Amino acid sequence: GVKTQALRMARHCENALVVAEFLVKETLATMVRYPFLKSHPQYDLACRQMSGGSGIVTADLGLSLDKTVALLGHLEFFKCAESLGGIESLSCHPASMTHASVPGDLRREVGITDSLVRFSVGIETVDDLIDDLRQAFASISC
Repeated sequence: GVKTQALRMARHCENALVVAEFLVKETLATMVRYPFLKSHPQYDLACRQMSGGSGIVTADLGLSLDKTVALLGHLEFFKCAESLGGIESLSCHPASMTHASVPGDLRREVGITDSLVRFSVGIETVDDLIDDLRQAFASISC
């Protein structure tokens, strides 16, 4: 409810930044987007206008379609779902979910590659989330 909204949003933002930093530093992701990463093209604007960067992290994992789908299948905390933004961590693979009906060449033209994943980072213990990502990457030998 409203009484705990500020606490939940703060945890979403804190956890999402840690997840984004993990993806940048410890994976072969070719792109990680999160407004409070210094590498984000609008980082300065985000810092001026926002008190937190939200719970959504978008990453192009730099993997084949098969490895991306396999990685998502090995995640335990980040369940696949098209509806993002709850208190639990979720993942979405736009190429096979939300944008599956869009022709592949058009998807790629707008940046929706076969290895693009959206993570809705929840309020769980962030070490558990990072461990979950680590084991999923290890399971596909990345």
